[in-house]
Amino acid sequence: MEQPRVAENAQRVRERIEAALVRSGRGGGSVTIVGVTKTMGPERVAELIRAGISDIGENRIQEFLGKAPAVALPCRWHLIGTLQRNKAPKAIGRFSLIHSLDSVKLAGALDRLGGERNAVTRVLMEVNTSGEASKHGFTPAEAPDAAGEIARLPHLKFEGLMTVGPLTGDVALQRKAFKMLFELRSRLEGSLAVPLPELSMGMSDDFEAAVEEGATIVRLGRVLLGERMQG
Repeated sequence: MEQPRVAENAQRVRERIEAALVRSGRGGGSVTIVGVTKTMGPERVAELIRAGISDIGENRIQEFLGKAPAVALPCRWHLIGTLQRNKAPKAIGRFSLIHSLDSVKLAGALDRLGGERNAVTRVLMEVNTSGEASKHGFTPAEAPDAAGEIARLPHLKFEGLMTVGPLTGDVALQRKAFKMLFELRSRLEGSLAVPLPELSMGMSDDFEAAVEEGATIVRLGRVLLGERMQG
C-alpha cells in the first residue's frame, strides 16, 4: 500500500492552522506541530523531519528508547503519553518537553532526579477538561493547588498546560474543553505570577478548534502519516 505523501499532508495542515489562526484573530501567531509516531518506525520519523516537522511525539518510553537511536536526522523529542513514576529515570534528559505531568508525586520524582543529574526538565501539566473518566490529568479544580506546588520545584521548568479533547465530533464540546484550558492558564499566570506560554491541545480530529481557542502546540499523527498500526 502506498504511504501518504507526508510533505503534502504537512503543507495542508500548515494551511489549515494558518486559516484557523486568522479566523480566531490570532493572525501572525505561531503553532508548533508535534508529529506523533506511536507504533511507527524510524523511517516514518525521518519522513516527518524531511517535511519540516522536527518536533516528534512519542507515547511510550520503551518505544522511544528503541526508536530514537535509529533516527539520524536532528529533531526534538516530546513525551506526550502517560509517564509512570517508575519510568521517570528514563525520561530525564531525553525529551525537549514532557506534556503529560499528571500528578504532584510524578513532579516530585522528576525534580528529585533532576537534582541528582543536574538537569532541568521542561513540563506541561495535564488537565482533564472533558471530565471523561478514561482521561488522565488533574481536574480543573485540583489544578491551581497542584500548579503552585509544581512551580516551586527547582529542577522543573513549568511552561504551560496540556489537555486531550473530548471523544466527540461535537465541535461545541471540543471548544468548551479547549476554552477551559485557555482560561485556566490565564488564571494560573495571574495567581502564580509566572508566564505559562504553552497550551498543548488538539489532535487530528479537532486541531482547528484547538487553534481557534488558543493552542500553541498541536499533536498530530493520522492527518500527517495516515492510519497507524494498532498498539
